[in-house]
Amino acid sequence: MTALAQQDSTGAEGFTGGAYLSRFAAARATLPGAGLPWLASLREEAIERFAEHGFPTRRVEEWKFTNLSKLTKSVFAEARPAANGITQEALAPLGLEGAPTHLMVFVNGRFRGDLSDIGSLPDGVTITSLAQTLESDPALIEKHLVGAARSFDAGRAQALASLNAAFMTDGAVIRLDEGTAPERPVHLLFLALPEENPTFVHPRNLFLAEAGACATVIETYAGLSERPYWTNAVTQVVAAEDAGINHFKLQAESLSAFHIASTEVVLDRNAYYASFVMSVGGELSRHEIRVRFAGEGVHCALKGASLARGRQHMDNLTRIDHLKPNGVTNEVYKSVVDDRAHAVFQGKLRVAPGAQKTNAYQLNQNLLLSEKAQADSKPELEILADDVKCSHGATVGELDKEALFYLRSRGLDESAARGLLIEAFVGELIDGIGMSPVRAHFRKAFARWLAGQHG
Repeated sequence: MTALAQQDSTGAEGFTGGAYLSRFAAARATLPGAGLPWLASLREEAIERFAEHGFPTRRVEEWKFTNLSKLTKSVFAEARPAANGITQEALAPLGLEGAPTHLMVFVNGRFRGDLSDIGSLPDGVTITSLAQTLESDPALIEKHLVGAARSFDAGRAQALASLNAAFMTDGAVIRLDEGTAPERPVHLLFLALPEENPTFVHPRNLFLAEAGACATVIETYAGLSERPYWTNAVTQVVAAEDAGINHFKLQAESLSAFHIASTEVVLDRNAYYASFVMSVGGELSRHEIRVRFAGEGVHCALKGASLARGRQHMDNLTRIDHLKPNGVTNEVYKSVVDDRAHAVFQGKLRVAPGAQKTNAYQLNQNLLLSEKAQADSKPELEILADDVKCSHGATVGELDKEALFYLRSRGLDESAARGLLIEAFVGELIDGIGMSPVRAHFRKAFARWLAGQHG
């Protein structure tokens, strides 16, 4: 009996999962790349790892603030392809207004060419789906999937990434040849069209930038129904020497959804990676970013904003491994928490022996708007080199009463005054986005949240 089957029989902590073994056995022949022996082996190893570890519980250090019992109350089935009911006109509000993009649309985890508009690509830039690439260039996928499965595996803490590897159906594959830099951003729009029973999708994205290449990529996740569903996504980013990726993500899932995602980044000499993640949707959401400095002179900037109300639970976890000298990290995450919502931040900066001249900064700030709102913060530094400059900090507080009084005295009602202060708190992160259409994309989502609407 596997460990996972044992969990099912005992019901320990309410974490079930054995049914996913049988679901995998039934689905494996229909998954993309089913005829590739290496991929069949990778999927089998992944589901066995998931069976060994099971769902993470709060006994796992990286999950100590997030309880997945709500997720495990249901057994999710693989979402079926959705061929009807969606038009390009209906997608317009989710796009970048006033700016052309290379748009890829995925519905229920599968690429929809009829809704996408990739357009003309510069020489040296390739944008395809994972399923297509498994047919046209399986060796490319093998090289990166197999390596990532081994190098980033962290046991039970990343058991859901193993589940993704077993069930992954589709996603975006972006390849940038040496020195290429597309002017348009690439927009990946993931839509969920849930069915009557709970369903899950397992998107898998791969961004590859060769030496000197750079691009901007936006991921947007949204749901078109209030039925429960689960998005379990993994994105891999590999940047070679002097390459760079600007990576933005808007998590605006339905309020009955679960969203768990992991971004795994490897950066070579003098490469850079800049990320901004905004969460406004989902009943329970978690985003992990793990960055490995594989060369000297790497720059990494991680920014994030969680906007939670009702009983939403939003979790951000980051891990930065400075393995080489002269690396720079600048990390700022903020959360605004209202009602009975709960925000979590866990960030770890590790400076390995020999990674001298590292300069790393980490800050987490939380703004609580009600007495029942909660925020947990756990910034960490692990420094194993002596010639470094590293600092971190965390704050949890309420709206400034004196500032509220001042704004009220100038004729603003309480709602408008609170909105201005929240805008000042989060707005500086959004204003730091250099590309104006991307900045407007997040501004729009933030304005809807402030107005009390879903993202």
